[in-house]
Amino acid sequence: MELLHSMKSEGHEPDVVTYSILIDGLCKNGEIERAVELLHSTKSEGHEPDVVTCNILIDSLCKNVEIEKSSASSGTGVGGECKETFLELQRKKTHRYVVFKIDEKKKEVVVEKTGGAAESYEDFLASLPENDCRYAIYDFDFVTEENCQKSKIFFIAWSPSVSRIRAKMLYATSKDCFRRELDGVHYEIHATDPSELDIEILRERAH
Repeated sequence: MELLHSMKSEGHEPDVVTYSILIDGLCKNGEIERAVELLHSTKSEGHEPDVVTCNILIDSLCKNVEIEKSSASSGTGVGGECKETFLELQRKKTHRYVVFKIDEKKKEVVVEKTGGAAESYEDFLASLPENDCRYAIYDFDFVTEENCQKSKIFFIAWSPSVSRIRAKMLYATSKDCFRRELDGVHYEIHATDPSELDIEILRERAH
């Protein structure tokens, strides 16, 4: 923020009104994430945002949600390879897991990575980006109390808390449409932190 830095360098300490104007400008320019970052900076510098500041940001976030919903309903498509790859995992056991991403330019879900049948759950977790959203399916093998070998397919919506706001909204509004394309999934997990993907969680759900 050049204006902000300029004010501070000249000895003018910005107040809540100044921050509100800057946040409003960023929101109107579609830079929601920068507006949120500026809000955090405001609080860290000891300026508590007032009702006006919060309303500006809330209004912009709501408008962006509506835009993403409209975009999703008009169609975040599903690439043809997605269903084919899912069937390879489900019927042929070719893959242990599949990671999907939304190609924002093509506006469709595509296969990003597949894990071979011999790969581990740790390999799967390592394939998920730390700071971006993804969809994934994982074929979980387990042994029942009756000593029977079984498997259950998990659909995982990965949305880490540090990912972009736009990405979170895009993946959230497109999830149900994509999920319906994967006929045969047994369980669904939504995770925002690696702790929510502990293998024990899958084991408890599968049993």
